[in-house]
Amino acid sequence: MKLVWCPEAASKAFVDAVKALADCDLEDVSVAELVSALTGGWKAQLIVEAWAHDASAAIGIALRAAVGHARGRHVCVVPDKQSATKYVDAMRRAGAPVESESVMTGEAEEVMRELEGLDLMVVDCRRRDAGRILRAARPGPRGMVVVCKGSGRRQDGGAAGVFGAGTRVVRSTYLAIGTGVEVVHVGVGKGPSLGRGRARWIRHVDRCTKEEHVFRRR
Repeated sequence: MKLVWCPEAASKAFVDAVKALADCDLEDVSVAELVSALTGGWKAQLIVEAWAHDASAAIGIALRAAVGHARGRHVCVVPDKQSATKYVDAMRRAGAPVESESVMTGEAEEVMRELEGLDLMVVDCRRRDAGRILRAARPGPRGMVVVCKGSGRRQDGGAAGVFGAGTRVVRSTYLAIGTGVEVVHVGVGKGPSLGRGRARWIRHVDRCTKEEHVFRRR
């Protein structure tokens, strides 16, 4: 089994997220809209959001708008009760109250151990335990998609170099949205993987000048 992309579901989830965020004056709206399209397009069943205590509620709102298209489950993981309270308050202020059972607190490894079978995960890289969350993630039988928000342009292989041994990273894409977004596709079964620290050649075309640039990412 593997994740199969559905363009129609992605479009519907994106539109619903845009509507849900239209009247919200929040940061990270563009990233949230991207996440909603990925959630709907991959028809994710279990979606985990690793929220940072000073982030906005935009991604949470977008995920709530998208999960209905796949009848999925959205869970937010935070390190402690104080962060949980801040997340619930942020969502409430944005007009999207959440149930207490959809917010999980605790150490990264302990919380992720209870969330087996992830289809999609959004990690705020400003969290000190972001790397531990990535390594502890347990993908579902179809694999999973990981969105690393605020990753910037990393020189160490990005998220592909953070996952634990044995994780098969099929592809990794960096998008210059917000403060930087890296989208990683984790596959299942045997097959090639980007691997830790493996260099890649990336082609980029400047939309304004039409110039083509090829560079090597380590």
